[in-house]
Amino acid sequence: MKPRDAETESLQPPTAIHLSTEDISPWHRHEWLKEIIGREYAHVDITPPRHAPLLNEMDIYTWKHLRLSCIRSNAIKLKRLPQEPLLSSQDAYFGVVLLSGEYMLEQAGREVFLSPGDMTIYDATRPHHITCPGSFSKLIISIPRELMRQKLAGVEHCTALKIPGSKGIGAVAADFMRASASQATGMSQLAFDALSDNALDLFTLALQEIRPPASQLSRSRSLSLYNIKSCVEKHLAHPQLDSQMIAQATGLSSRYINELLAAEHTSLMRHVWERRLEKAHQDICGARQMGLAVSDIAMKWGFNDLSHFSRAFKRKFGVSPRALKAQVQPAKAKSGP
Repeated sequence: MKPRDAETESLQPPTAIHLSTEDISPWHRHEWLKEIIGREYAHVDITPPRHAPLLNEMDIYTWKHLRLSCIRSNAIKLKRLPQEPLLSSQDAYFGVVLLSGEYMLEQAGREVFLSPGDMTIYDATRPHHITCPGSFSKLIISIPRELMRQKLAGVEHCTALKIPGSKGIGAVAADFMRASASQATGMSQLAFDALSDNALDLFTLALQEIRPPASQLSRSRSLSLYNIKSCVEKHLAHPQLDSQMIAQATGLSSRYINELLAAEHTSLMRHVWERRLEKAHQDICGARQMGLAVSDIAMKWGFNDLSHFSRAFKRKFGVSPRALKAQVQPAKAKSGP
């Protein structure tokens, strides 16, 4: 049974985090907005409009396992920087519903131009460019990577493709997203959260309509890949984690596991290594882990050789773990609790 305060809170309307450049002095807006987008979405370079002020505001709702953002802005260009996400919430796919204005997205060698009502999706962790030549408004649905991959095999082949919002399932999905956002404050948090599964199902159906045939995997292969990655996440901190352990836990052969991961241009142990480095990176940057030494964090995630860990960490993130910790600690101390 829920505590009384949690139950009461679930019956209240959803509360959005409201962020706006109008609360910031004009000469500080560029850096402020870059920091906010880097914290809430992805690390980007911002090119503001030449002949207009930099105006941007966003309302961000927690939507069960998702996040729903309502964004209004003047013209802007965004370029994803080659940095790993600092927060687990940034390891996501972003669904976009354009409400007004013009929007261009470039990712994976593809370009998509949206008109109001159209939708698209992109990988927030991968290089991308967004160009909006005039004032616009949009919705962003942040979908955790593993949840999106569980819903749709081959989603990585669907980025920067247009989902028309003028007909069929695309129109139904876009209308549902718009209605959910516009009516959020008129319902309880409990009711609002209940809509998120329906929203994701509709968005997934719309993506299936435009998914390239070559990207389709069988249901069994998709489920096997999901189970493999879930098993890796569950046992990631185990120092003896290896292909034999994962094969036994999943009931799959090591050869078949690596065959599935080869489609994503990796291998099982390379995937384990990458996920451990990412977890260590998050811990070094996280406020709760400031008291831990780098060696403790390395051991926590299964790295027994500290020098090997440091070299691999620097290759991946461009900075040594000790240097990153030194950078993060003063920033945390300065910003306060």
